[in-house]
Amino acid sequence: MFNSLKQMTTVGPGGKIEFWSAELPEGAQVEVIILIMPTATELETTDYLWSTEANRQQLLEAIDNVEKRQNLITITPEEWHEKYRV
Repeated sequence: MFNSLKQMTTVGPGGKIEFWSAELPEGAQVEVIILIMPTATELETTDYLWSTEANRQQLLEAIDNVEKRQNLITITPEEWHEKYRV
């Protein structure tokens, strides 16, 4: 039988994460999977980008172009630095 537990927590100093549950018997073998929640700003940006059909289509076409390696613009690092003065 497969059981799972889900609990929200906050990463503490030094990257420490605490997870407590009475359902976890001492010595039990467990697999830990960590999903980092997006920030509010990331969610707002994603929601905005997907908010209209035109945006959605443009994003899906761009993803398709990258996957097919077509209609890509390539510049060298030197060209990037010259153009953007980085």
